[in-house]
Amino acid sequence: MVFTKQDPNAPAGFYPVEAAGLRWLGEATPSGGTPVADVLEVTDSSIVLPRYPTVSPTPEAAREFGRRLALTHGAGAPHHGCAPPGVADGFIATLPLHHLTQPPPHWGDFYARCRVEPFARAAEASGGLSGSGLNLVLKLCDRLREGDPALIGPEAKPARLHGDLWSGNILWTSAGTVVIDPAAHGGHPETDLAMLTLFGLPHLEIVIDGYQETAPSADGWRDRVSLHQVHPLLVHAVLFGASYGEQAARVARSYV
Repeated sequence: MVFTKQDPNAPAGFYPVEAAGLRWLGEATPSGGTPVADVLEVTDSSIVLPRYPTVSPTPEAAREFGRRLALTHGAGAPHHGCAPPGVADGFIATLPLHHLTQPPPHWGDFYARCRVEPFARAAEASGGLSGSGLNLVLKLCDRLREGDPALIGPEAKPARLHGDLWSGNILWTSAGTVVIDPAAHGGHPETDLAMLTLFGLPHLEIVIDGYQETAPSADGWRDRVSLHQVHPLLVHAVLFGASYGEQAARVARSYV
């Protein structure tokens, strides 16, 4: 059985980018990384994946998912902001997502330049973020560009990120979890962990425990969760409106 996603009006490159991200993440699976949906076929207007029957999440599957996610991250990436091989820029939902062809000075510069500021400006233009909220987020971007470890923590080795790791993109199957719909790129491993916590996940703390047992995060990582959530909140502000923009502004205010 297969599952076909198709949209003749999809942005140019949308499905090939998704396929490239799945394949890149899947390179880590034979070494213990999290299982990824197989790409059976891809065209400019569709992608065909296996249909994965789902089951109820269990604590055991949650811990194994955390362990495997850590190993996927550990497979690494050439630099913060890099795209999967064979693609340039990408997408999160249907929104364009800029990547870098050259390494940034540090993760904070990439995060401000390619994730936070562009989506803050898009949210303000769409009415999802107020002018005062935009000013707060831009002040946060200034701090991010400074690379202050007190804000962003110690510089992390670029991880192989899913990039849109909310609960809807994690399928719980009888053989374990399978991830779908990535916005894959090289980035900070705390980004995927923060996304997991944003909209809720079954057995979340067990997932986190499995991850930390395999690849402990830097001290203070829980204090930085909301920092990594600013970008997805702004994405939602663009797509779904001002309540998400208000959340992003509140987070920004706490850091500036």
